Amino acid sequence: MTTFENTDGYKIIQNWMSDKGISPFKFQIQTWQKFGNGYSGMVVAPTGFGKTYSVFLALITDFLNHPDNYKKGLKMIWITPLRSLSKDIAKAMQEAIDEIGLDWTVGVRNGDTDPKVRQQQVKNMPEILVATPESLQLLLGQKNHQRFFTNLQTIVVDEWHELLGSKRGVWWNWGFHN
Repeated sequence: MTTFENTDGYKIIQNWMSDKGISPFKFQIQTWQKFGNGYSGMVVAPTGFGKTYSVFLALITDFLNHPDNYKKGLKMIWITPLRSLSKDIAKAMQEAIDEIGLDWTVGVRNGDTDPKVRQQQVKNMPEILVATPESLQLLLGQKNHQRFFTNLQTIVVDEWHELLGSKRGVWWNWGFHN
């Protein structure tokens, strides 16, 4: 067992998953460990194979291991171009957070979000925000928008292949040469 697998955060997540009758895949554990060591990266796996838990639980595990490194406010932005998935992703995350015992909230921000909810988010951002690219762009356009992102730890771009070749943004391929 690695040193990481002996951490409190890992054990809490391991117990939570065990209670649900599941166990982490090797790539999930590696993602949690790399995230905790400050790495950025890309997780590529087939649909339904655990990508959400690999990245989402990396943040939770790191928070459980190092709560002093985290301050109040937005910690993760989960960008998804699929509005229909936003509520499902947020619901699954909120259930996990509640079952693990954290007092975090997960918010959704897209074209269907009630204006009152959007205003509440501006006043008090949730710890995790699931947003469409367009909603994130509008958030970035707000006056003093930097305040939302002061304590941001990670940005996740989910279903990015849905954005490629669409009119939802401009993409640059820089190409790298030796």
